[in-house]
Amino acid sequence: MPLPEPARYPTTELDTRYSSALNPRPGAADVTATEWAEARRRLEAAEIFWVSTVRPDGRPHVTPVIAAWHDGVLYFSTGRGEQKARNLAHDAHCVLTTGANSLTEGLDLVVEGEARPVTDPALLEEVIAAYEAKYGPHITSPEGTFHGLGETFRKGDAVVFAVAPATAYGFGRDDGVYSHTRWVF
Repeated sequence: MPLPEPARYPTTELDTRYSSALNPRPGAADVTATEWAEARRRLEAAEIFWVSTVRPDGRPHVTPVIAAWHDGVLYFSTGRGEQKARNLAHDAHCVLTTGANSLTEGLDLVVEGEARPVTDPALLEEVIAAYEAKYGPHITSPEGTFHGLGETFRKGDAVVFAVAPATAYGFGRDDGVYSHTRWVF
């Protein structure tokens, strides 16, 4: 399977149906769409993502993963026999989400796309470097939770998936003022 192309700069729109513009509160009149640069910055910094896949019988499957943003593509991995790997072999569509658990502050991000296995050794090295730069001692230190992850990728003991965003959403909360942004790639 060919890998997805890196994300282009998307079109951005504020969906006023789900933003505070319809429910006036102090500051609601000034609600604007979140800029893609801010969303991308948060994708790069987020440590935990939730990946949603679909089982062959149509039931959903959701699980946490670590992921790295590199050259406009979000990368995550899983063991070859794990449920998400089996699901993605059947249907490559998936959703990765990250964000905060606060009602009044934060930005939740949802990235929709197709997960494609990474098999190119040069790209795999770039992805390993992105993971190591992001997670540091969690991966590089012998005491790290994910120590040896790069070698696991190199040996093929885990599948590394690339997800270029097709559509992404941002759900912002700023002191009770809500925004709903959609980015289309």
